[in-house]
Formats: sequence, structure tokens, C-alpha cells
Amino acid sequence: MGSLDTKDELTVLVTGFGPFKEQYPVNPAWEITSSLPDYLPPNRAKDPASSRSSDAPPLPAVRILKHGPVRVNYEVVRDTVPKLWDNTERKLDYVIHIGMAGPQHVYAIERRGHRDGYDKKDVDGELLGDEQRRKREGDKWIWNDVPAELLTDLDIDSIHQKWVEYSPDNLRLKVSEDAGRYLCDFIYFSSLAHLYKQERPRKVIFFHVPLHSDQDSLVRGKELAIQLIRSVCEVGLEKSAS
Repeated sequence: MGSLDTKDELTVLVTGFGPFKEQYPVNPAWEITSSLPDYLPPNRAKDPASSRSSDAPPLPAVRILKHGPVRVNYEVVRDTVPKLWDNTERKLDYVIHIGMAGPQHVYAIERRGHRDGYDKKDVDGELLGDEQRRKREGDKWIWNDVPAELLTDLDIDSIHQKWVEYSPDNLRLKVSEDAGRYLCDFIYFSSLAHLYKQERPRKVIFFHVPLHSDQDSLVRGKELAIQLIRSVCEVGLEKSAS
């Protein structure tokens, strides 16, 4: 295995949330995340030649790091995200946050995160309370001067196109513009805002999976996560080479 710092290797960090209250003692987000291999496997889903031009750069080894389960708690997320990005012992090329959505069999990648509007209690019954914190702390508030919406710097539409090409035909894969103003949206915006404040490229994406945790759903979610990682890396490599 090569060093994390070698230029011929990409590193993708994937996070997944833990249990969500009594209704969902098993969160498919973490089950999918924890099941991912340590390295991106060869593409077996579909022929990559069908969606990649012959002059596109070959994909190097892609190391997959997993973090979690992340507690569905605002303060835990706020404390965790900077540590993920600022760990000097490893270089991250991309981060993919995975979270649970509703019962519909829809898989979505999110384009944007939101700063405000978090009025639901977390798993520990706590509100975010940022409106009060903002008034109290003024320009010392953590997101002072950060826009109300932030978009990823990744080419979501190209990633989505490639992801669809690599994935089973009978699945609903979409681009979403609203991550829900809860912990999923919050961890996404926390990453986007942290990178925005540091003037670093916002190479992060959020992946919403259905709430189902049966074996078939988890196997399907794992395959889609693998193909999403592949799509993110390939599009990024194509952009850097152009």
C-alpha cells in the first residue's frame, strides 16, 4: 500500500450518522459507510469506457477512510467537522457525508448546504440555538460573514451523470437542492463553511439514502456509494487534466 501522501493515490473520507432515536436504532448511513472497502475496487457495475473518453486520465488508487458513527447531535457535528478537515496526518482529496432521508426509494446528492433554519431537536433533545448565539456573540459567532447558502465546488451535474451511468438502471438517483435543515444539512454546511472560511476548495458532497436498513437496501446503498466515490474522483481528475 502506498503512503497517504503519494501523488498517485487519492483519499476520500466518508462519514455516516449513527442511530436516530428509538425509531431507527440502525442508521443505514453508518451501515453503508462502515461496509465500504479500504480501497475503491475495479469497476464491475458497467463498462467505464462507455462514459469516459479515451484520452481521460486513468484513475489512480483511491483510498477510502471511514469516520463514524457520527452522533446525530449538533454540537458533536460542529466539533467533529474541523477535526476531519484539519488532521495534518493525512491529506483528504474529497469528503462524502452520508445521511438518512425518508422512506421513498430515492437516492440524492445534495448541491448546497444552509446556514439557518435549524429548528428541530437533535437526538439528545437539544436545539442548535444559533440565532441566540449569533445575537450574543456578534462577529465572534462561528459563521459570522459566511453566506446563508454554500454550494460545493464539485461539478454536481457531471458527477450525477457519471453516477447514473455506473449505477443500476432501475434506481431513482437525483440531484437535490435542499438537504432538509436538520443534521444532514448541518454537517454538510459545517464542512462547506469550514472550507469557505479557510479559503480552501469545497471538495465535499452529501449523499442521502433511504431509511431502510434491510440487507438488500444496505447492499444497494453500498454499491451506490462506491459508484459515487468513483464518479467524484473521475470527474475531479478530468477537470484537473483539462
